Amino acid sequence: MTEPVETDAGPARVTWHRAKRPRLVLAVGHGAGGGIEARDLKALAAALPAHGVSVALVEQPWRVAGRKLAPAPKTLDTGWRGVWPALAAPGLPVISGGRSAGARVACRTAGELGARAVLALSFPLHPPGKPEKSRADELLGAGVPTLVVQGGNDPFGRPREFPEAPGGTYDLIEVPYGDHGFAVPKRAEIGQEEALALITDGVLKWTGSLG
Repeated sequence: MTEPVETDAGPARVTWHRAKRPRLVLAVGHGAGGGIEARDLKALAAALPAHGVSVALVEQPWRVAGRKLAPAPKTLDTGWRGVWPALAAPGLPVISGGRSAGARVACRTAGELGARAVLALSFPLHPPGKPEKSRADELLGAGVPTLVVQGGNDPFGRPREFPEAPGGTYDLIEVPYGDHGFAVPKRAEIGQEEALALITDGVLKWTGSLG
């Protein structure tokens, strides 16, 4: 089911993949370079509802409007805040999630929106080739249980580059050989479907720990 939602940044859109007996809602936003057709978002939407997690794929207003370039982070946050009442409407705990730029939005807004947890897919720890421009503060400042799923070859931050999680601030799952979109090369020791299964299985296990 697709639901249009008005926000202060313009009309957004939520595509629901509902569980028959939901216990959680996982809301996931896309990145700055693509939409909800990303392979990891599609895999989560296909796998999680059978396990009691409704998945809401959120399209930011700039994507709904057909623009090619994402706006400033402040505007992305505004769009996410505007969608939140629709995500919380079922009356269930909401995991705030996103991939790449969407993961940053989820981290920045989790506390104020009352998110149960944060799922950060391909968190862009730094711009490619510029590790000195770290965004670790956003990740560490989420203030709720956080799971990072990161490709082993992600130029925006490989798993070994992430800071230690003080006090169990976050957990990290590595997808071996995966790039920023979790694509794995043909020469890799794991196939594409296996890589996606690592993501869905890991997220399922994590959501089980949240109640």
